Amino acid sequence: PEILNDLKSIDKPLDYWVTGYGTGGTFHGAGKYIKANSPDTKIVLAEPGAAALLDSGIKTERNEDGSPNGSHPAFAAHPIQGWTPDFIPLVLEKGMDLNLMDDYIAIPDGAAVTTSQLLAQKEGILTGISGGATMWAAIETAKKAPEGSVIVCMLPDTGERYLSTPLFASIEADMNEAELEIARSTPSHILEPSA
Repeated sequence: PEILNDLKSIDKPLDYWVTGYGTGGTFHGAGKYIKANSPDTKIVLAEPGAAALLDSGIKTERNEDGSPNGSHPAFAAHPIQGWTPDFIPLVLEKGMDLNLMDDYIAIPDGAAVTTSQLLAQKEGILTGISGGATMWAAIETAKKAPEGSVIVCMLPDTGERYLSTPLFASIEADMNEAELEIARSTPSHILEPSA
């Protein structure tokens, strides 16, 4: 309810809500609420292009208790941690059965990491790989949306847990000269390493 309530407080509609999925709980729960209270909102669901389970059209085979009985045939390893396990979660499948998704976006290889890095560099937003994927999908949605559309996406994680992963592999552990110069610009709080 927070998304719709916040937009209502500024008299704005929610035109698009963009999300990915791990368990599918956010898509199903928030999606159901959004569709019930803002039926004109378009829900955009994203998944890794390398593991396009939903896009394959193949349902996950299940045991009697609803658990998957094996890996999905369309699954392949992908870098978006927390997204798209090797099966379609039951809660996600039930959300799909409710026709909550209006549009689908496949995240190409590299886009999630690049977008996450750009968010940190250009916007000061430290998010993880899934946050980069979600933002990439929102940007792609914005490219097609009518001018003035209100697009909401939630960045589902922080970048701190990814400091030792490929997300930050291109950043040296030691400060370079430009970073040292910035550190020296605040004399009372110098972060310069001791010699």
